[in-house]
Amino acid sequence: MNQLWHQNFDPLGNPILSTLAAAVPVCSLFYFLAVRRTPAWRAAVYAFVAVLVVALAVFRMPAVMVAGAVADGMVFGWFRIAWIVVAAVFVYDIAVESGQFEVIKRSVGEISADRRLQVLLIAFAFGALLEGAGGGGAPVAVTGAMMIGLGFPPFQTAVMCLIANSAPVAWGGMGNPVRTLVAVTGLPEADFSAMLGRILPIIVVILPFWLIRILCKTRDTLAVWPGLLVCGLTFGSIQFFWSNFMGAALVDILGGIGTLLVLAFFFRKVWSPRTIWRYGGEAAALEVDKADRLTFPRIVKAWSPFLLLSAFVVLWGLAPVAKVLDSVSWKPPVPGLHLQVIRTPPVVLKEYAEPAIFDISWLSTPGTGTFIAGLIAGPLLGLSFKRTLEVFFRVFRNLRLSLIAIMAMLGLGYVTRYCGMDATMGMALAHTGVAFPFFGTMIGWLGVALSGTDAGANALFGSLQKITAIKLGLSPILMGAANSAGGVMGKMIAAQSLVIACAVTRQEGQEGALFRAVLKHSIGLLILVGLIVLMYAYVFPGAIPDGHKYW
Repeated sequence: MNQLWHQNFDPLGNPILSTLAAAVPVCSLFYFLAVRRTPAWRAAVYAFVAVLVVALAVFRMPAVMVAGAVADGMVFGWFRIAWIVVAAVFVYDIAVESGQFEVIKRSVGEISADRRLQVLLIAFAFGALLEGAGGGGAPVAVTGAMMIGLGFPPFQTAVMCLIANSAPVAWGGMGNPVRTLVAVTGLPEADFSAMLGRILPIIVVILPFWLIRILCKTRDTLAVWPGLLVCGLTFGSIQFFWSNFMGAALVDILGGIGTLLVLAFFFRKVWSPRTIWRYGGEAAALEVDKADRLTFPRIVKAWSPFLLLSAFVVLWGLAPVAKVLDSVSWKPPVPGLHLQVIRTPPVVLKEYAEPAIFDISWLSTPGTGTFIAGLIAGPLLGLSFKRTLEVFFRVFRNLRLSLIAIMAMLGLGYVTRYCGMDATMGMALAHTGVAFPFFGTMIGWLGVALSGTDAGANALFGSLQKITAIKLGLSPILMGAANSAGGVMGKMIAAQSLVIACAVTRQEGQEGALFRAVLKHSIGLLILVGLIVLMYAYVFPGAIPDGHKYW
């Protein structure tokens, strides 16, 4: 008979020592990545070993439960993250192999040959569309691959794609993070969506300026301020309106499409920079060959892999379709773990048995839709079916070490969650009194850095945010939204995000350097979000939607 196991958030009898012990696996991962500059797959394996030791020796989690958590994490990691990355790179390689990517480059160049504006079109706007449709690793994987194909430097591409992906994450996957907050707190979806829509659009207006300043000097950034302002205001306005007055599901999809259309029109018909910015030593953009005009059918054909990808990812996310696809999933309980781990107060209001289900969603995962898009696109663009499959298996071989890293890191994340290390670290930040609105935002950031997903961070800490907020006389709506908004800024330093960015830009082994490069941006943007949350908590509490109902 299975034995119930109660999580102990202070296994060493001293909160400080217990918190330090809980932080060992995460600190190990970042130490090997950032300090020792170890390849990501090895750093992930070392951190994975560390989490096993801490879970077994310090938190005294039964070995069978540790094994179950590892297996659960790896199954999730394959179907919900790794498979999406493989499929997205497959679609990109089909476009390259067929020769149609040259037409894609021309079509983007004819909107604007300016590298600064191309970043806004691809990394920011198109990436938001992909995040809203499926999330996971797809936005960074696809936009990174496209920018490399257009001639952007690999390392800088990885940095910009990671930072650009922060704008839409809170509503990614058709609003999945918001729905997760609702599930763990029991509070209304509309209020969480609206609160997020009153925090993040402020950041969104700033983000295009922040992003382009990474690309070039301040003078060159300010030279395109009209384009940056239109980009931020368009996306931020759609984000605010839809999240506050319509719902959480389509915020990013409509924001991405709307921003793409507005920017394309604005850059072609209304405004263009005085000088075209290109990299030093880079050849000038080719003049449009009027004898070889890009007709609309040619452009559609060239873009067909990515149009199919977007269509399948959106289709896969629609509730009726998702329900049918999910009907063939296999979701057995994890032996020895399902409902055997008891999460205890103060992380939850009352004792709660943690479910543990193997999510073998082989058809309903967005990765399968993306893979089907690639299988269709290959023959559509003139490749034989055999050659299309050869491209796919080549991608698999090239990404093998990145896939090992993703599996190890998801195993680490799930052990952290089920043994209670996540709550031990989160509770340390919850003891901050009047500063909790700021540090509560940091809890969300920590959650995404650990789990790699905003929905995962909301599942880990949403209940803790609600309980602590009520105790301190703060709005649980505000603090639940703060968890998600802070988490957005942790996505760029999550280990699997770093692995994905390096994999698609063909920079395996550079994950540590990438972590160091994006960490300062992650912390800077987190501080801005934390300050905004503080302002809502103490200066503009009346702007919190229906907050008075809950505290």
